[in-house]
Amino acid sequence: MLAEPAPYLRIAADLRRRISAGELRPGDRVPSTRALVRDWGVAMATAAKALSVLGEQGWVRAVPGSGTVVAERAPVKPPLGRDGLVRAAVALADAEGLAALSMRRLAAEVGVGPMALYRHVPDKDELLRLMADAALGEAELPEPGPVPWRPRLELAARAQWSAYRRHPWLAPILLNSLVRPPIVASGLRLVDWSLRALAGTGLRRRVKLQVIMTLNGWVGGLAVSNSFEVQTEQESGISGDQRLEADQSLLLGYLQSGRFPELAEVLTGLDDVDLDEAFEFGLRRQLDGIGVLLGEHQQG
Repeated sequence: MLAEPAPYLRIAADLRRRISAGELRPGDRVPSTRALVRDWGVAMATAAKALSVLGEQGWVRAVPGSGTVVAERAPVKPPLGRDGLVRAAVALADAEGLAALSMRRLAAEVGVGPMALYRHVPDKDELLRLMADAALGEAELPEPGPVPWRPRLELAARAQWSAYRRHPWLAPILLNSLVRPPIVASGLRLVDWSLRALAGTGLRRRVKLQVIMTLNGWVGGLAVSNSFEVQTEQESGISGDQRLEADQSLLLGYLQSGRFPELAEVLTGLDDVDLDEAFEFGLRRQLDGIGVLLGEHQQG
């Protein structure tokens, strides 16, 4: 079950709905931060953040002496159709996470009634599959591409990682099952392109597939970790660095207790590990391991 969106996102969504429905017209004042605090029972900072998000998206603008008003021109809506809906859904998930994505919310974003969406997608599961297909399809896989296995698999891994970094919600959808992932054309294309790296190696078909599954699973697993952190930040408004800082005294107490001497030694003076740095290190080790497998097969 998806977590409930953060309070500032719910406030922003409600104001977008009112603007889309014509309850608030261009030039009308939107509720002030004080009014939002009163009506929603939130902190002043939360109310201000909701209005800031609407301003960044082009729904409202600040007018000196008049407060915040509905923008003269609402954001341009994508043309209604399956491709337009998918693009709008991807943009919404990128900005606010999957927790903010619902058929009703998407309908408000494109300016139609919720039932109109079902003429283009049968349900939310199909929408998520189409979103994943579109997002992973952005991966650049040149044709014919590198012939040697290592640069080809490295390029495939980097293409996936770039897609996951652009769309943090993508990895949990595609990695819902490593053995039976959702069928998306872009995913099949990626696997087929990667398998060509192992053509002529003499590996059995099952082993070839296991090599690609292992590499893709490792990239996706690292991306899922990033996805959870981004999702938590979107829902709570608290960054990973802020959470780490809040837990610093707890961690320090454990390290100073003497219970974890090896960990304490490794972490002493160590800066926070960067996720992209971890990707670079792990990718080299993954490719090295595949190289060992191929060497053993050739010797056998």
